[in-house]
Amino acid sequence: MSIDKTSTSEDVRSSRVIWVVFFALLLDLLGFTLILPLLPSILDHYSQTGDGVYQSLQSVVDWFRGAVGVPMETKYNSVLFGGLIGSLYSFLQFLSSPVTGALSDVYGRKPLLLLTTVGLIASYILWALSHSFSLFLLSRVVGGICKGNVSLCTAVVADLPCPKARNKGMAMIGVAFSLGFTLGPLMGAYFALRRKDVEIFYQGPAILAVLFSIADLLFIFFTLPETLHKDSKGSSQTSAIQQSGDLLHPAALFNFTAVTRTENPPTQQRMQNLNVLGLVYFTYLFLFSGLEFTLSFLTHQRFQFSSMDQGKMFFFIGITMAVIQGGYARRVKPGHQIQTVRVAIASLIPAFLLIGIAWNLTLLYSGLFLYSFAAAIVVPCLSAQVSGHGSASQKGTVMGILRSLGALARAMGPVLASSVYWLAGAEICFILSSAFLIVPLTLLRRLERQKEE
Repeated sequence: MSIDKTSTSEDVRSSRVIWVVFFALLLDLLGFTLILPLLPSILDHYSQTGDGVYQSLQSVVDWFRGAVGVPMETKYNSVLFGGLIGSLYSFLQFLSSPVTGALSDVYGRKPLLLLTTVGLIASYILWALSHSFSLFLLSRVVGGICKGNVSLCTAVVADLPCPKARNKGMAMIGVAFSLGFTLGPLMGAYFALRRKDVEIFYQGPAILAVLFSIADLLFIFFTLPETLHKDSKGSSQTSAIQQSGDLLHPAALFNFTAVTRTENPPTQQRMQNLNVLGLVYFTYLFLFSGLEFTLSFLTHQRFQFSSMDQGKMFFFIGITMAVIQGGYARRVKPGHQIQTVRVAIASLIPAFLLIGIAWNLTLLYSGLFLYSFAAAIVVPCLSAQVSGHGSASQKGTVMGILRSLGALARAMGPVLASSVYWLAGAEICFILSSAFLIVPLTLLRRLERQKEE
């Protein structure tokens, strides 16, 4: 009877932590995504100011456009410029995520979450005050360095003792992503339109982002319990600093080397599984982010989509993902994640092919449905699977490294995919991407065979 009571109490505590993480991450993502529909207009605004930093970056974009044959059109220029800034943001996350995760293993999840949220507040204040492109770019740099909330939230969920709770928590993180990326851009566009009478049209959304982050800071401070127990904390600040080389070197990140340099390293078999899972995560996001980026090119070029049409398309993707994550992904049982991920990645093959050859909206949206299914399943399930590796004192480091690998993939994937898109055509780009999905599928099959043995 006492065991049942303990189990029930643990389930209640885990459920509370999951919901706190969900709302904290949702507030964070709402602030983060407000800028997404405004980025082209913001870039157009700064192009008229003659800012020296903007002109320097524009020359890089012009060189890239000429190298890969992108047509000289304002729409494409905005997408390429936005992609360059997005790659910079992802690269900064690649550098900061594993370090933030490792420090959370020393000081705890809650203090690091509060610290990164304060950094995000500062970045949004800089955005609101950015009368020059230099200050705007600085706000993105500060935001990229401090955007550790996602890896820290996954570490909080990874701290939960029950595999079933961890799986549900990772799925709810996915739901927060879907809702944030669905509602945030709509709110950003709405508040920008409301401020047409103001000289700086994006000031309204920027102030709203500050308010969301302040609300997030207060919510985390008052409601989130510390999930890293004192006896599970890393040995010292020095040990975390000593791991910094392993946390910033790409080869060491792929090998999860920092996890082995602890007093209680995982077994050799677990390390091998962790390495394979990290490679699967990187390969999937590398190919997926390439499709995600070139999708705007394809719909504008082939279907003449307006900004409103693009918004409707991404709304469809976001709502589909939220429904799948809330109804199916969170119910995937522990031990079935690898098989579920294989099915989801396999569904991307026809998704890529349908989108690549689509000559009407029916084919396009059929491909987008499969694309949304994969997007809703793969990252939450892989995160839940990875969270089971490493000791309690390593969860932050493990999840930070995983997040860093994803950021590196998102920094590289769009650049290569857009190059292939314009040099070889949309069909070749999407067909090649679908062919390379064999790589993560083969790696996952190897993991399943090891499990059977």
